[in-house]
Amino acid sequence: MASGAEQPARPTGDAAVRGGGARPGDGAAEPAVPTDAQLLATLKTTFGHVGFRPQQQDIVRAILAGQDVFVLMPTGGGKSLCYQLPALLRPGLTVVVSPLIAHMKDQVDRLEALGLPATYVNSSLDAVEISSRQAAVALGRVKLLYVAPERLVLPRFLDLLASARPAFFAIDEAHCISEWGHDFRPEYRELSRLRELFPATRIGAFTATATRRVRADIETQLALEQALTFQGSFNRPNLHYEVRGKKRAYQQLVAYLRTRRGASGIIYCHTRAGTEELAAKLRADGLSAVAYHAGLEGDERRQRQDAFARDETRIVVATIAFGLGIDKPDIRFVVHYDLPASLERYYQESGRAGRDGQPSDCILFYSYGDVAVHKHFIAQKPSPTEQRVAAWQLRRMVDWATGTGCRRRALLAYFDERLDRQPERCCDVCHTSAAAAGAASAEQPAPRPAGADEQASHAPPAPPATAREVIDCTIPAQMLLSCVWRTGQRFGIVYVVDVLCGSRSQRVLQWAHDKLPTYGIGRERTREEWRVLADAMLDAGYLRRKPDEFNAVEITERGRAVLARREDVLLRVAGWGTRQPTSRTARPADVNANPADDALFEALRALRKRLADERGVPAYVVLHDAALREMASARPTQAAELRRIPGVGERKADDLGPAFLAAIAEHLRQRSE
Repeated sequence: MASGAEQPARPTGDAAVRGGGARPGDGAAEPAVPTDAQLLATLKTTFGHVGFRPQQQDIVRAILAGQDVFVLMPTGGGKSLCYQLPALLRPGLTVVVSPLIAHMKDQVDRLEALGLPATYVNSSLDAVEISSRQAAVALGRVKLLYVAPERLVLPRFLDLLASARPAFFAIDEAHCISEWGHDFRPEYRELSRLRELFPATRIGAFTATATRRVRADIETQLALEQALTFQGSFNRPNLHYEVRGKKRAYQQLVAYLRTRRGASGIIYCHTRAGTEELAAKLRADGLSAVAYHAGLEGDERRQRQDAFARDETRIVVATIAFGLGIDKPDIRFVVHYDLPASLERYYQESGRAGRDGQPSDCILFYSYGDVAVHKHFIAQKPSPTEQRVAAWQLRRMVDWATGTGCRRRALLAYFDERLDRQPERCCDVCHTSAAAAGAASAEQPAPRPAGADEQASHAPPAPPATAREVIDCTIPAQMLLSCVWRTGQRFGIVYVVDVLCGSRSQRVLQWAHDKLPTYGIGRERTREEWRVLADAMLDAGYLRRKPDEFNAVEITERGRAVLARREDVLLRVAGWGTRQPTSRTARPADVNANPADDALFEALRALRKRLADERGVPAYVVLHDAALREMASARPTQAAELRRIPGVGERKADDLGPAFLAAIAEHLRQRSE
């Protein structure tokens, strides 16, 4: 067991008061927080990164200073580094709570490749191995311990942690603790005991997907009311969003995949049988694909996941059992063959594409039949509360899939974020990039049917208008927002439109809304036109659905700016005029891979594959594609030049450098002949 001097000391100030008890090493001085230069040096020599991503450095410093933290950062934003780096730099044990075995193994493989003392304890290990790893924890030989929530709260495991006196609990996928989260897991609720059992240990919650309500629930359950909160942008500029109609979906899919040979991707299906059937059809058409679902034996699941991680299999057709916590950075596409149940789930699953920052595709096939399937399963849920939450989540998913506005803007608006700069590769609606190469059909999903907001069931959507120009909708938008405000932000769009159009319905008269200044001011437009405008304003983030009320809408900060400051409203809707905006928001350059020698890049990939196979790890544990592309562009010939490549740390330069330098030298020799 580690000596008391090796444990973290008690913090001062508010953090000490909140601890509720003496911290390990009470009486010793708090270890000095490393300087920025020291943090950057460790980041480079250990992890191979030349700089921090947004907010990472502030989060690391907060943890090192003994603070609780709440970190909401999108997939690919670098959450893991935020607790791994402090674990390396401070005394004591960091316990990482993770929901999936695959995630634990993947993380530990990468940390061990960097020479860091990390391990996991889960049901994939036999009793002897578990005992050995737990003994290493008790002896202070482990810096990072990965464990599932079910095991963590077992009495014997709690005894082990009590003796190890952990310095920090990192709760990964923290949204699982909330009943309003898209992946609620009852076992996560037990983590609320951590504050009571370990009052002196700091806690960090980490998640990529959380609405305002989910965030509040996480903070309550983990007693993080005084935690420092860090929220990154949900925007992933390198991802291109596209929704396709499901007619001839398989033909569309195969045509797309044939243009992506050699690229890794995930295709999500609802059912186990669906994954097996689709994977078999893809293999019959000459594509490298396997199915993955919870019905497979554990060894078979691990083999298929490892084959995907090592690029032996390019396509995994999976249920949602696959992907949570998977760190493979070079996934070039995520296809949803069936409609997800919620926007949170869609955001998380689609976000597994392009974690290395390179251009990647997110494609969703939509049909009303999928909506009906979800509604059937919602009806089977045991409690009215669960049914209400699931129905609300499904409706938001359908709104997004059938929306007429920018998909990126609508997705960010769901998470209360405004899109300030639109990338060139945005979405199918914006038409800012060509349709995915090889697509067999350019079908688009239809807009929501009239009255869908307040109908108990959906009718199959009608074909949409194809051309939508950006036009000035400021005046009608002000009218609509004003009507939402004057009716108390308590009603759905259908009712608000009734008031705008001067309806004499019993409901309008009962509420005396025929007396409002906004009553009847929209008579010159049809109800359908107002609903189309409302859909576009929901997509653009001027309005949002109220989570506590099934159909009601409220005005967002962006919408209030339109009313208070008369900001212009420029939307893609049909039928509201023809005036073009005088200026457009400047757009950044397209996200492109670094220019590189393609032949050298492929040679380096082949070398990486061989080295990874020799070590029994996934290829990306050796080096990411981004590092290989940089090598293929810079073509270093000396170790010092190799160390300047982002992603190549001191250890990797020493261990792998000679092989990569030799491959580059051979390539250059052949070119010169």
